[in-house]
Amino acid sequence: MKVKELVKQMENAGFQATQIGKATSILKRMKKEKATIFLTFTSNMVSSGLREIFAFLVKEKFVDVIITTIGSLEEDFIKSKMPFLLGDFDADDIALEKKGINRIGNIFVPNNRYKFLERKIQPILLKMYKQKKVWKPYEFAEILGKNLDDKNSFLYWCAKNKIPIFCQAVTDGAIGLQLYFFKQRYKDFVIDETGEEKLVEITLNAKKTGGIILGGGVAKHHAIGVNILRGGFDYAIYITTATEYDGSLSGARTKEAISWSKIKKGKFNHITIKGDATVIFPLLVAGCF
Repeated sequence: MKVKELVKQMENAGFQATQIGKATSILKRMKKEKATIFLTFTSNMVSSGLREIFAFLVKEKFVDVIITTIGSLEEDFIKSKMPFLLGDFDADDIALEKKGINRIGNIFVPNNRYKFLERKIQPILLKMYKQKKVWKPYEFAEILGKNLDDKNSFLYWCAKNKIPIFCQAVTDGAIGLQLYFFKQRYKDFVIDETGEEKLVEITLNAKKTGGIILGGGVAKHHAIGVNILRGGFDYAIYITTATEYDGSLSGARTKEAISWSKIKKGKFNHITIKGDATVIFPLLVAGCF
C-alpha cells in the first residue's frame, strides 16, 4: 500500500485519523483552486526532521508564504552545516548542562552550534550594515538563505524561489542576542519589524488564501490576523497538541477563528487535527504528493 492510499483509508477510521483524511482533501482543494498558501510553524518544528519537508514544499513551490519565528531561521541556518543530535526525553538535564548540551525534547543541541552561528552571523550583519539601509525581517531571511548552499534548507529554497519568510520578534532567540551584540558597536543598525507591508499586499491581492498552521504562537496569529483584512482564510488546517480550555491561541480551534473573521465560515473548508505535527504533517504531505 502506498502512503497516499493509507491516508485515503484513514478518513474512514474515526478519531484523528479521519481528521487527517479530511485535511488532505482540504489541502488538495487549496491547490486546485489556486489559493495562496500560507505555511506557519514554530521553531521546534525545524528542530525536528520536518525541516526537510518544509524545504521540499518550498522547492516544489507548493506553498507561497512562510510565517515562522526567529528560532526557525537560526536552527535551519545551523543545521545547514552542523546537525542536531537525537537524545532522550528522560536525559539528566543537569548532566547535559555540564557537558554544554541543550535539550529540545529528545533532541540535543551542543553549544558549539551556537558558536558556529555567531561566527557566521556577525559578518553577514556587517555586510548588511555597510549598505546603509533599514532592513525588513523578510529581507534578512532572504539574505540568510543566499548565504547557504544546502538543499535540505528551507531558507535556501525560499531565497532561490523568491518565497518570502515573514518573521516577527526577530530580537528573540540566539539571533536576537547576536543583534544585541552587533548593536553595541553599530547602534544605528535597524531591522524594522513594522516593515512587513509585503505580507498585507500578498494577502489582499490573493484570489483565495489557505493556511497550514502547525502549532501556535506569533506565527499562527500573524497569519490568521492579517487574513482578517480579507474576511478570513478561505481554507485552514490546524495541527496542534494544545488544549483550547485555557483560552490560548495555540489551543484555539479553527471554529473559534470564525468568530474573529480570521477564517471564513463553511462546513468543509477548515479542520483542526489534535496531535503531534512530526507524525501528522508527513502523512498529510504524502497524501497530496
